[in-house]
Amino acid sequence: MAKTLPNFRFLLLSSIFLLSYSTLATAKSNGFSRILSPATLGLKKEKLTHLRFYFHDIVSGRNATAVPVAKAAMTNTSLSAFGLVTMMDDPLTLEPHRSSKLIGKAQGIYASASQTELSFLMVLNFAFTEGKYNGSNLSVLGRNSIFSGVREMPIVGGSGLFRFARGYAQAKTHDLDFKTGDAVVEYNVYVFHY
Repeated sequence: MAKTLPNFRFLLLSSIFLLSYSTLATAKSNGFSRILSPATLGLKKEKLTHLRFYFHDIVSGRNATAVPVAKAAMTNTSLSAFGLVTMMDDPLTLEPHRSSKLIGKAQGIYASASQTELSFLMVLNFAFTEGKYNGSNLSVLGRNSIFSGVREMPIVGGSGLFRFARGYAQAKTHDLDFKTGDAVVEYNVYVFHY
């Protein structure tokens, strides 16, 4: 009888532990999600990267890279072009001149979202095509008040080497042709990623 009691205690304690563990595991999972450690995805130490490049918004000529796709009835009479929506596939280069090395594209839309000033809602991806970031993207979603000296927009995510990205982009107009509407904008992007 003395030998069976310790076995019984062991079995009882083991059963209680397993029941408690399975209850905790079930509490953390609802069938479609689970909590993971970043290490399970191979994520190591987070780093901060600074990127600098030039954005060429070409709205004039036969090879425009930004084209209007929608506008409101009042857009033509609005001083801020309120309601204008533009689709873009703008080149990103290393230097401000258009013939500089192409490093990617800014692909997305911008829309005039203010009735009182020229201010855009920017929804775009910086899609990189050169160097170690080739195939990686950064996503921007924010307000761009284009006549402000330096505008700041949030980086809300990314893909490829920029998975789990967060940070901000600072835009500064380098050149604006008031006759054509074409612009070159310097971007300084600061992004945390793994």
